[in-house]
Amino acid sequence: MTIGDDEALQLVVSLHRLTRSLRRASTAGSVHLTHIAVLALLTRQGPARVGEIAQWVPCSQPTATAAVIGLEEAGLVRRESDPADKRASRVLLTERGTAALADIARGEAEVLATRLASLRPAEIRQLAEVEPLLRRLADTAD
Repeated sequence: MTIGDDEALQLVVSLHRLTRSLRRASTAGSVHLTHIAVLALLTRQGPARVGEIAQWVPCSQPTATAAVIGLEEAGLVRRESDPADKRASRVLLTERGTAALADIARGEAEVLATRLASLRPAEIRQLAEVEPLLRRLADTAD
């Protein structure tokens, strides 16, 4: 079975709407989306230069620099010399950054759990069965 362009588009739109609404309804609404993306990428990829962060997010290098500065001021990331090139620096996640990202995810999960309670048990089972597929699709991009 294949999915057509229209169905794929509707799935993308629905996933975006769900993600945005969870973020708005949770404490994550006060955190800039680029900051969340940088924290998540550093969690998954490890330390990185600002240019690499800009490619991963994706965003411009000035936007990535501004995000790193904001995260650094909040104590969520820190910079250190790049062992491969002492003239450059790389960005690392701090313990506080790891905790902040976990708090954001928990907040969004709490909102989702509340919404899931309004579904029928069979619908909840369907969603639970889809999660591994969504994770596989997300991991394909890495």
